[in-house]
Amino acid sequence: MMSFEVRPLSPVIGAEVVGLDLGGPVDDATFAALRAAWFEAGGLLVFKEQSLAPQAQVEFSRRFGDLEVHVAKRYLLPGHPEIYRVSTKKDAQGKAVGNPESGRYWHSDLSYLEPPAMASLLYALEVPPMGGDTLFANMAAAYDALSPPIRTMLSSMTAVHDYAHVLRLFSHGVRAHVGPGTLPSVRHPVVRPHQETGRATLYVNPGFTTHIEGLARHESDAVLNMLFEHAVRPEFVYRHRWSVGDAVLWDNRSTMHHAVHDFYGTGGVRHMHRTTIMGTAQ
Repeated sequence: MMSFEVRPLSPVIGAEVVGLDLGGPVDDATFAALRAAWFEAGGLLVFKEQSLAPQAQVEFSRRFGDLEVHVAKRYLLPGHPEIYRVSTKKDAQGKAVGNPESGRYWHSDLSYLEPPAMASLLYALEVPPMGGDTLFANMAAAYDALSPPIRTMLSSMTAVHDYAHVLRLFSHGVRAHVGPGTLPSVRHPVVRPHQETGRATLYVNPGFTTHIEGLARHESDAVLNMLFEHAVRPEFVYRHRWSVGDAVLWDNRSTMHHAVHDFYGTGGVRHMHRTTIMGTAQ
């Protein structure tokens, strides 16, 4: 087994892994220990000073499961369709090489699919001189902090998730690259047990959750807005300040995240490669 150190980054979510090179082979015992550390850290691990070639990122990510090929095809890395480019860079024709709008809202990756994503690994190739942080919320801790009557109320509720919801929030970005009806809406329990830890987690997010079934729209909006506000209270959130070479692995089953787009005008770009590990049925 390879030696590495785990350093907590916040009281509730996130840890830095020191001494492990993701670009090289990771033996089974080390991978098992890494996976255990991931769960212990609330589903968020940070690996700094990495040098991840696209194939190395794909190979490491695939250790967790099958990889997604994103529906927005124009943002995929040529030769590596498993890598989705999150970028404000532009090509010689002035077109974005990656999705410049990606993540500017709180969400859990691919919650609009059945089954939704297990995890994502985002690797920083270029970062702006300031700004461009990403916030991560621990949705299990947020659930635990709810009062018992609210937890009881939520236990039987089902929410609808729809990719088109985010297209309605923004009038550009991926809208032009995904046809209407490409992805049907899906239903998920508002409270989902984590498949591996068994821990109850809130599974709703502002980006893709449209409503709670069986409630009037004003009732659904009131419940969802309460949960959205509750889940991003400071005590449940870690803010990551990116450096080139950072690789961040998060569990979409127990977290949601939000990329802060405050860096326009700084003279820098945000250019990253993302792999997403598909989930399995509950």
